[in-house]
Amino acid sequence: MSVLVGSVVTLGMFWVVPTGLALLEGPRPPGWDLLRRSWPLFAVPGGLALWLPRSGLSTALAAVYALATLALALQAPARLFLTRSLRPGEVAVLTALVAPSVGGLALVAERAAFPLFGFDLDILALTVPHFHFAGFAAALVAGLLCRASDGPTARFAALSVPAGTLLVLLGYFVDDWAEFAGAVVLTAGMTAVAFLTLRERRETATDRLTRGLLAVSALVLFATMLLALSWALGEATGLPHLDLTWTAATHGLGNALGFTVCALLAHRRLRSRRPTPPAPPTPAQHPPRTAHPRTELPT
Repeated sequence: MSVLVGSVVTLGMFWVVPTGLALLEGPRPPGWDLLRRSWPLFAVPGGLALWLPRSGLSTALAAVYALATLALALQAPARLFLTRSLRPGEVAVLTALVAPSVGGLALVAERAAFPLFGFDLDILALTVPHFHFAGFAAALVAGLLCRASDGPTARFAALSVPAGTLLVLLGYFVDDWAEFAGAVVLTAGMTAVAFLTLRERRETATDRLTRGLLAVSALVLFATMLLALSWALGEATGLPHLDLTWTAATHGLGNALGFTVCALLAHRRLRSRRPTPPAPPTPAQHPPRTAHPRTELPT
């Protein structure tokens, strides 16, 4: 696994996933808090697997991390049972919970040098960051934006980002044109995320740093998704386009640092500045009743 891809995936394992999970609100299924707090412990073997040569040891370490991603994916049906909701924002959140497990499975296969479903090892290696960033982080941010502003654009973003991610995955099994169709849907959804982010910058962010983080995440997203669309179109038509290495170095790195890191930092700052709701009023304390002196009736 290249140094670039390994560095991006390490960032996703150790910081992106736990930071994103801390931003989620709503019901907490059994085991949620334990899994969230212990996530860095599972990221350690996953990170080691990235940097060791392909071997039985790196495969075993990758499998430990994959089990953690599977446990996270199982939180999705448990959360659905508690919320009983498939509103667009919740669909995006459920997608975010499931997505890292696809990357975890691809990591195990890549470390074992096993061409899972016939895919070569380079594709498997790139599947790992794709489902940590496009699958997890982008879907999570779309869900957060939809909860903040439940308008048509927000609902479109919360549905099209998961749909586009799934279509890109299915396109791997069909042909380049199916993958291009998935890229079109995903690009449309991410463009909606960028517009919503700029609107949130204007309406919600008050300090300069948060506004800057939101602006960078939105503007970078416009550029990186055009690069992804260009690559998918070139693969389908044979038109000149950046090769896979340059696409990973531009689209992948830009999405990881420019969009994901800036967006999560901004949403964390927005959440920390959200006013705490006042405590419910306590019942008024009445003064204790005092005993009145008994009045003796004249005899």
